[in-house]
Amino acid sequence: MKAYVFPGQGAQFVGMGKDLYESSAMAQKLFEKANEILGFCITDIMFDGTDEELRQTKVTQPAVFLHSVIACLVAIENGDPQPDCVAGHSLGEFSALVVAGALSFEDGLRLVAARAQAMQKACELQESTMAAVLALDDETISRICSEISNRVEGSGVEDSGIVVPANFNCPGQVVISGNKDAVKTACKLLKEAGAKRALPLPVGGAFHSPLMEPARVELAAAIKKTEFKTPICPIYQNVDAKPHTNPAEIKANLLQQLTAPVLWTQEVTRMIEDCRLENEDLEFREFGPAEVLTGLIGKIRG
Repeated sequence: MKAYVFPGQGAQFVGMGKDLYESSAMAQKLFEKANEILGFCITDIMFDGTDEELRQTKVTQPAVFLHSVIACLVAIENGDPQPDCVAGHSLGEFSALVVAGALSFEDGLRLVAARAQAMQKACELQESTMAAVLALDDETISRICSEISNRVEGSGVEDSGIVVPANFNCPGQVVISGNKDAVKTACKLLKEAGAKRALPLPVGGAFHSPLMEPARVELAAAIKKTEFKTPICPIYQNVDAKPHTNPAEIKANLLQQLTAPVLWTQEVTRMIEDCRLENEDLEFREFGPAEVLTGLIGKIRG
């Protein structure tokens, strides 16, 4: 069985997609359509821009989406099989939905652009950030974040805001998200609890946390008026790590994803387990600017 997976924000690099544009007529057509939909030449930035230009929120998310989707569609056009299941990490879930036929290319891009703008606005409302925590168990991370956010009596934690686990990427790698002071406090306590590293990330805000609620509300309007179809195969979603084919469930989960953690470890584990129940081997293939998920999947599989 084939599982196609798609990365999220952070996989981008200058020059991404240029080879696709130059080698495939279909890719060129889709990139030009994207320029028209977005109202600016994202291809100029993707192919020949600067790192700073590519890091703009309105550019980064559509760029990763475009590279991922177009690379996969070109591969299928050239003879690769349709996937038996799909999944995406955060933003990558939109790419997965397009490849699975639940969203059109045009609607997928419009939603990604709306999502990027909404998230940027939410980031500007208050100082927030994320941090990577390495070599510490999920339970300890969740407990310490909860103590900080809820200021558990007797924990010795002062009021510093909200911090939550945001991405369960693989065993021993979790990203936390929240107010800057809360994340700073969490990093200190997590290292004291045995984490090998707990370092803030160079991101613009607290993605996959309650601080993204304004973005969730804004994106809800866009998702509500977008047509979702039954996909050709199950999509495993971040919020519950389960396979879905019902358009209403997919829409609800996609929206909830903004304020909920990405359960990538659980998601990949469930995909593998479901495949074993069918007495099949599952082959993962990543489509995107980099092989970020391929490395995580290898660690999850052990």
